[in-house]
Amino acid sequence: MSAGGPDTPVPIPFGINLGFCVKRWVTPELWTRIVRERLGFELAQFSYDLVDPMWPDAVLDRHAEAVRRETQARGITVHSAFIGLAHYTFNQLLHPDPAVRDYAEAWLVRAYRFAAMAGIPRVGGPLGAIAARLDGSEAEAIDETDYADLIARMHRLAERAAAEGLSELYIEPTPLRREWPWTIAQARRMMGDVAGSAVPWRLCPDWGHGTFEPLYGPDHGEMEPWFRELKGVITAVHVQQTDFALDRHWDFSVPGRVDPVDVAARLRRTGIAPAPVFLEVFYPFEHDSGSILTALETSSALLRKAFA
Repeated sequence: MSAGGPDTPVPIPFGINLGFCVKRWVTPELWTRIVRERLGFELAQFSYDLVDPMWPDAVLDRHAEAVRRETQARGITVHSAFIGLAHYTFNQLLHPDPAVRDYAEAWLVRAYRFAAMAGIPRVGGPLGAIAARLDGSEAEAIDETDYADLIARMHRLAERAAAEGLSELYIEPTPLRREWPWTIAQARRMMGDVAGSAVPWRLCPDWGHGTFEPLYGPDHGEMEPWFRELKGVITAVHVQQTDFALDRHWDFSVPGRVDPVDVAARLRRTGIAPAPVFLEVFYPFEHDSGSILTALETSSALLRKAFA
């Protein structure tokens, strides 16, 4: 039974992650016009590739106010803010050096402050990565000491997020054995270990992560097991076009193995809908901006039709 009756599909809110704006439409005055006027989105997910939380307070405050002002002026709701690619390249909360972990924790606290000032109620992303082994082999799980430290930091971060007035924090599972969580069982354990935190931690799975066949195998059921077994803690989803061989983050003008109609069906069948879905795509810096906009228009039209 859907919200509109037995024969009416559950609507799927559809927005766009601002990762495509990096080094291009970098101010709120620019990206809000692209998002609303060119692509027709009313829902967006901010990327910290556009703002570094470690900028001086005066600079951050001015940019936060601009985000709030420009999104309100153009009728855009910013659902959440994700850490972006730049910060993701660091090992963050699982770096071998505890002092670097402390810095990563402080970075997130600053990110929460900016989000609150900008009127963005949720912040999230991948949490970190342990170092690789000298022989290149991959462990099945991170060390229990590292895991315990990560959980303790997550509880502290939730307290800081609550103090800023945020409503949710996100973990984005990734298909890397050096990160956490990368399996459904790990995600379930983590959600249990942070249950009752000052602000709830939730999951934002990515279609190109859970479908990564080199890690999960070709017959793992794609995204459906994630959705069925973690339904209660998934409140947002990333979608991308990919080939299941790497985490591509292509747009839907590129041939791949992700069918938007199938995406919508799986979200509805598993009860994840009506959680919002965000198109998350990245482009080489040398890619011309005009063709990016054309490709995003095509992709957005395909997904909107499937999600309607």
